[in-house]
Amino acid sequence: MEAHAYTVPTDLPESDGTLEWNSTTLVVVRAHGGNRVGLGYTYADVSTATLIRSLLSETVKSQDAMAPAASWEMMASRTRNLGRPGIVSMAISAVDIALWDLKARLLNLPLVVLIGALRKSVPVYGSGGFTSYSTKQLESQLAGWMEQGITRVKMKIGRDAATDQNRVRAARAAIGRDTQLFVDANGAYSRKQALHQGEAFVTHDVSWFEEPVSSNDLAGLRLLRDRAPSMMEIAAGEFGYDLGYFRCMLAAGAVDVLQADVTRCGGITAFLKVAALCEAYEVPLSAHTAPSVHVHVGCAVSPLRHLEYFHDHVRIENMLFDGVLSPVNGELSPDVSRPGMGLEFKRADAQRFAA
Repeated sequence: MEAHAYTVPTDLPESDGTLEWNSTTLVVVRAHGGNRVGLGYTYADVSTATLIRSLLSETVKSQDAMAPAASWEMMASRTRNLGRPGIVSMAISAVDIALWDLKARLLNLPLVVLIGALRKSVPVYGSGGFTSYSTKQLESQLAGWMEQGITRVKMKIGRDAATDQNRVRAARAAIGRDTQLFVDANGAYSRKQALHQGEAFVTHDVSWFEEPVSSNDLAGLRLLRDRAPSMMEIAAGEFGYDLGYFRCMLAAGAVDVLQADVTRCGGITAFLKVAALCEAYEVPLSAHTAPSVHVHVGCAVSPLRHLEYFHDHVRIENMLFDGVLSPVNGELSPDVSRPGMGLEFKRADAQRFAA
């Protein structure tokens, strides 16, 4: 097992409602077995790679490459005293993805076929629209996604309520009425403020309000779900690191659409369990970021509605991997002519970003 971290500068300064950043760190895992190499990754801190090298690699060493779920259980048990949320879960995610990819390559199967395909493609929504962007930059990015045939776009809000309303108005004017408009506050608003903003956004046909309040405020999310305009869905869940988090969110009736991130929630093994929870609660599922790793598992779970085509991750994946997919008519389809996820890591190109 190899694990390395690469910190890639953003193309422009980026921010959302609660955070600012100028780089993104990719943690890449390569799992060797049976003369094949499985690939996995997550977007996390450099320390995630250290945890994989110092603990998880020894935990799964010499285990059965055909049983990734068994290795997942061993990793979860071995990290009990470290706490699951955060880098532990992201480390497990990267290793688990690599082990599933390895198994598919050993069987010479596309990952989606190994898991069990339910559909041939997954709809995507363009995601970015950072609060640090000028109105002109925002409009240009949204228009670019439309030119790719993507009919759903998402922008960041939450820095300033009045400015947010003006930006949403400009976004709707830029994309016209035939493209769905999503907004993401990253938990920046209070409950009352979020309600007020939702009432203002509905005049611009905003159909998706993500994290209007903190994702830890389940009562607040439920309040927004009950009182927001009827055609505006409340979404959250991207910061879920274990199954208990998702179960609590669903049991509280906090969201219209649950989000989960395969690179955070515990990998493919855990993502399949989250999808089963969504089926039990009859709540749709949306995949958060990392489109190249989500597309295979996304085509294999029935409650999935769409996946996030996130600007930062699309850019990094195109820079550092061969086999990256591009949307066709607003959807991503796995390349079933290649084994595993169909990706190859460009180590030489990535070396300049080594952390």
